[in-house]
Amino acid sequence: MPDVAARIGAIPTAGSELSDDPGPRDACGVFGVWAPGEDVANLAYYGLYALQHRGQEAAGIAVGDGRTVVVFKELGLVAQVFDEITLSSLSGHVAVGHTRYSTTGSSTWENAQPSYRTASFGGPIALGHNGNLTNIVELARGLGAGRDRLRATTDSDLITAMLADHPGPTLADAAMAVLPRLAGAFSLVFSDASTLYAARDPHGIHPLVLGRLDDHPDGAWIVASETAALDIVGATFVREVQPGEMIVIDAAGVRSRTFAQADPHGCLFEYVYLARPDTAIAGRSVHATRVDVGRQLAREAPVEADLVIPVPQSGVPAAVGYAEQSGIPFGEGLVKNSYVGRTFIQPSQTIRQRGIRLKLNPLRDVIEGRRLVVVDDSIVRGNTQRALVRMLREAGAAEVHIRISSPPVRWPCFYGIDFATRDELIASDAGVEEIRASLGADSLAYVSLEGLVAASHQPAESLCRACFDGVYPVPLTESDKLGKHRLEPMAGAQTTADMIAEAMRREVTLGMNGGDPSPDGHDDVDLADDVGLADGAGLADGADPVSRAVDGPPTRGENGRAPVPGLDPPSAAERRGAHRPEPAGARPA
Repeated sequence: MPDVAARIGAIPTAGSELSDDPGPRDACGVFGVWAPGEDVANLAYYGLYALQHRGQEAAGIAVGDGRTVVVFKELGLVAQVFDEITLSSLSGHVAVGHTRYSTTGSSTWENAQPSYRTASFGGPIALGHNGNLTNIVELARGLGAGRDRLRATTDSDLITAMLADHPGPTLADAAMAVLPRLAGAFSLVFSDASTLYAARDPHGIHPLVLGRLDDHPDGAWIVASETAALDIVGATFVREVQPGEMIVIDAAGVRSRTFAQADPHGCLFEYVYLARPDTAIAGRSVHATRVDVGRQLAREAPVEADLVIPVPQSGVPAAVGYAEQSGIPFGEGLVKNSYVGRTFIQPSQTIRQRGIRLKLNPLRDVIEGRRLVVVDDSIVRGNTQRALVRMLREAGAAEVHIRISSPPVRWPCFYGIDFATRDELIASDAGVEEIRASLGADSLAYVSLEGLVAASHQPAESLCRACFDGVYPVPLTESDKLGKHRLEPMAGAQTTADMIAEAMRREVTLGMNGGDPSPDGHDDVDLADDVGLADGAGLADGADPVSRAVDGPPTRGENGRAPVPGLDPPSAAERRGAHRPEPAGARPA
């Protein structure tokens, strides 16, 4: 058994909004609009604003006007990427929007979404993706070095390339042929110049909902990752996009097509942390679920204490529930700086390390001399809680009792949440008492898996619980685990598909850092090193790119868009939107 405390100490202290740990992070948020006569770019902007919590590395909007599609995307928050001038240049009746967090791909302009392709059957395709595919090796090998090679380092570009490569004759036909071939998690919003499409994987792992703008005379429709985004733009919730369903929205109305038999396994962690508290999933309020989890946690793990405090903000509902059930007063013991970004959404450990004291500070007059119950949503590496316990003791806390509103996270996620690799998951090989000792807390308890499932009001068999119990609803083969390796085309004109095929031919042990998601898995061999790739890039990730040409970065004269940051940064005027984005298809072949 490894020295857990030593292992935690070797990892930089992290910063996050709730747990200040580089903990559970979703890959992306997607948003789509079909609304003739409306300012669809502005609607998409506000929708993405509502989904900012699902990704803060990059944002983009693609707008179709019936003839072409214009894409504008950039690194940064939604409010940093878009301004009035930029939005006013995006005119049309159909829009696809995306906020990105990279699960494996590097944080570059070309890895932002929506991705773009010109279809072999004619016309543009723009696509936004939340989730991770698990059969990328097979799909990339099938695409091979065909007409339109992969341009980027994500599975989203792979999906877009497959749609564009299909003979058609329409995007709907291409989608019905391609979607059944995809394995893993995908909530997709995509469009051509006229029509909006939405699709959800057969397991419905991540949410995707349909809404309507009721005051629109000709009918106007919204598709979004969460119901809260519908509320923000004034849309009425209609229903969820069903697992295995594709929705087509155009002037003829809304049509549904089934591309695979539904086998629901919704992500349980959406209830714990990922979704906004004002969102509903499968008819169940996320906020109500979190409060109920707190009540259950108090029943399962009572303790004598003077005050219950949350780690803001996602720890608040569970802390309220714990206080209500236990009778211990609820209070605010930590002050959060709302103007500091969600540090855990940024991939650099150095940035995370410097974020904790910027974001959270104890209220000494509240804490001093008191026995505290500190409620947090999860423990991944344990860095945050260790630093938090130390901070509270320095502020005079008499006792610190940690209560976690999810079970121990023991297994990585392959479906679009950027959990640490299994080697870095503190609970993967350590018991509760070992973890408690390493954190320096007086006591530590997690809610049971059964208690969490009960609070969701969903049948256990319809939920993905893999990060807790290691049971993956989509089977994982050895090659599928490449999705957690960082493979990025860095070697001249060699395509991503070529690199994956080369990696598969090499006699290396496949698997994740820290081992296979099975008890007898082997230790990891870094394929990026094995095939001579640079570290820090990835193929499978719910966000994607319209990236540089294989033989070098694009120039503004070639495609009319800002070049890749760090290679040829756009001017200040262009970043403020003075440069009208050109049709995204105007790029070198």
